[in-house]
Amino acid sequence: MKLIINGEEREFDNSFSIEQILDKLQIKDKAMAMAVNMEIVKKDKWNEFVPNDGDKIEILQFVGGG
Repeated sequence: MKLIINGEEREFDNSFSIEQILDKLQIKDKAMAMAVNMEIVKKDKWNEFVPNDGDKIEILQFVGGG
């Protein structure tokens, strides 16, 4: 399965939920918001939402600083 994650093409062997993808990318605790094909996916749906091949995913993270 190919996904475009934050503009970068990624290849996965299987279909995974958004939550599993975040685990594999080791950013689960940093992700605050998620959009798949420009549609927001609520955090309480991440464990059941499985993107399709070719989907574009944007992962938003909040960072501190100033």
